[in-house]
Amino acid sequence: MRKVIFIISLISLNSFQAKTISDSLYISNNYYNRILFNECDACGCAAGNGSSGFESLLNPQFVGIKYFAQHYKAKENLFVNDFTQDQYFNTIQIWTKIPLTNKLSVYGSLPFHFHEKKTLQGDININGIGDFNLMGIYKLINSKDKIHELNGGVGIKVPLGKFDEKGISGVNPGFQLGTGSWDYQAVLNYRFQKNRLAILFNTDYTIKTENKKHYQFGNQWNYSATGFYQIFRNEKSNISAKAGFQGEAYGQNRQYGEDLPKTAGSALYGKIGFEVSYKKISLGTELMLPTYTNLAGGDIEAKSRLGIFLNFGI
Repeated sequence: MRKVIFIISLISLNSFQAKTISDSLYISNNYYNRILFNECDACGCAAGNGSSGFESLLNPQFVGIKYFAQHYKAKENLFVNDFTQDQYFNTIQIWTKIPLTNKLSVYGSLPFHFHEKKTLQGDININGIGDFNLMGIYKLINSKDKIHELNGGVGIKVPLGKFDEKGISGVNPGFQLGTGSWDYQAVLNYRFQKNRLAILFNTDYTIKTENKKHYQFGNQWNYSATGFYQIFRNEKSNISAKAGFQGEAYGQNRQYGEDLPKTAGSALYGKIGFEVSYKKISLGTELMLPTYTNLAGGDIEAKSRLGIFLNFGI
């Protein structure tokens, strides 16, 4: 552990609390810990290490399964301007959030990746376990009227996923199952809530270290703002729609201490989705489309992301 976790965050949010359950989004005090982590499905860098962006208003403590798909187009021939290579990053992930005290919770996730890229020489596929994420989340502020809440967390990514040194020679060096490095994360989140409306802002920062192959992926900053609106609620069920945006920025990759060209980048997505709950079961989905993309010096173009999760309250 050679580096100290650092994060500059932003954030703010609004969702307001009503006087009765029938008129309110009615979010419990504990639920909010879960949305802190913006879920970096760590399979590499730039295009490969995208954030799924899931935020949820349901189940303060849970165990669940999530599917997350990303689609990119890349310049297979660097001497041609056309984006000819399709790249598909797919992840099935087990995740959970367990409270230890009234203010402290533990979040964990373990992904399984199955990625594919279509080249002129044929399809290339990799699949296997990814890097394990573990994070502690602490409630920093919780107002007595339950309108304001501020949470922060720090965590670590354990390099369980395979890092293939040959993979870094392609257009997208993030076509990997893992970074091969111990990486460190920090997150901050603020909420303001009332009635049927909620608006959540989230930010997280990941410091990536050099792996055993002397390769280091660039640090990553994610940020998002999501608005929720409660469409329906009764004693057993709840339906909410959501919309917002999410951005990502990546630093340059390094090898043997030297910066590598065309490895930094950024992207901004718009997103829509919904979440439904019945008793302790919640189902959610989210579609993300890029409004701006400049990955790998323009050699990779973000296309779309789709996520689905199913959680069980514990």
